[in-house]
Amino acid sequence: MTFQQQGRKHLVSAFNTKQIGHVDCPGGGQVWVDGNILYIGHMRPPSGTTLVDISDPRNPRKITTIDVPPGWHSHKVRAKDGLMIINHERFGNEGPADFGGGLALYDTTKPAQPKLISKWVTGGKGVHRYDFDGRYAYISPTADGYVGNIVMILDLIDPAHPVEVGRWWIPGQWTGGGEEYPWHDYVTPRCHHPLRMGDRLYVSYWHHGLFILDISDITKPKLVSHVNSSPSFPHPTHTCLPIPQPLKGRNIMVVADEDVAKLRPSAPAFTWIYDITDETNPLPISTFQVPGLDVDGSPQPQMTGCHQPSERFKGTVIPFAWFAQGLRLVDIADPFAPKEVGHYMPDAPAGAERSSSNDVTIDDRGIVYLIDRIRGVDIIETTVL
Repeated sequence: MTFQQQGRKHLVSAFNTKQIGHVDCPGGGQVWVDGNILYIGHMRPPSGTTLVDISDPRNPRKITTIDVPPGWHSHKVRAKDGLMIINHERFGNEGPADFGGGLALYDTTKPAQPKLISKWVTGGKGVHRYDFDGRYAYISPTADGYVGNIVMILDLIDPAHPVEVGRWWIPGQWTGGGEEYPWHDYVTPRCHHPLRMGDRLYVSYWHHGLFILDISDITKPKLVSHVNSSPSFPHPTHTCLPIPQPLKGRNIMVVADEDVAKLRPSAPAFTWIYDITDETNPLPISTFQVPGLDVDGSPQPQMTGCHQPSERFKGTVIPFAWFAQGLRLVDIADPFAPKEVGHYMPDAPAGAERSSSNDVTIDDRGIVYLIDRIRGVDIIETTVL
């Protein structure tokens, strides 16, 4: 497929997809849609968060950008019903220390004039990724007295006064509370982010694997089960995405490993399909890798393989941001044999050797938004959603 964009000829690979629009902007870590607004969390300061009107996805219109100071970034964003939440996390060592890590809450009922409501501040580097259901935020902060990132739940019913209502950590992280730290010869524990479905949190914990937590009492999360594929497989666990409907009579969870921070040189990271029908014993039943990407298991550069599935999807087709392989649309209707049913492989941004697709989401129309961590958001139609 060949098309013209910004006066240059581009060659892309597309299957069951078509690019219909593009946002030329600094690269980012997350995209999210609420109503007719696309929210973009940028990777590098001073660009923080951009709001884009996508009423006409073929002609997206930038509304405003919220900047951040040097040494900090706000590369993640979630929004619901006019409340926008962005993270603040250390990005390098320069810049004002008193800016502080945490979450900033904005009123975006007037998208052209975002209004800061409050900032919730945590100790250390700040907050990485999170889930938000309109009331509770399920976050991954660093916190005073703890080593690495932990699980925390904030009640945002009054966004001017966020309140912590629950936290959980791997025993050994709370050194400030007297716990003995057992990982001096291993990777620091790091909650990447929790996702909620029902009264469970599905938590990715980097090189410490995945955890399922019972939050029927939201103030006291309790461990249900734990699995860690590291160090047998050297990639960190990035996302644990539960599927709301049974597939082939089984309860299913999609688990994405991220193709970075490898414990040793390796083939590209891939995604796992877990059977969690017995949630006390999660079992991997299949995997998915982009066809042809891993030919013989030999090591390849990081950011070649898997990164992040869309936390929003329709039916059984999961959109993935697959780093240098762009958008991949994976059908898990048969969870024992996931298959690719579409893809969109963008050109590399100007100045880059290859694309670096970092995050993906969809809107209520089934339109896909794919952000590159270096530059730009592609807006994509597909016939399979």
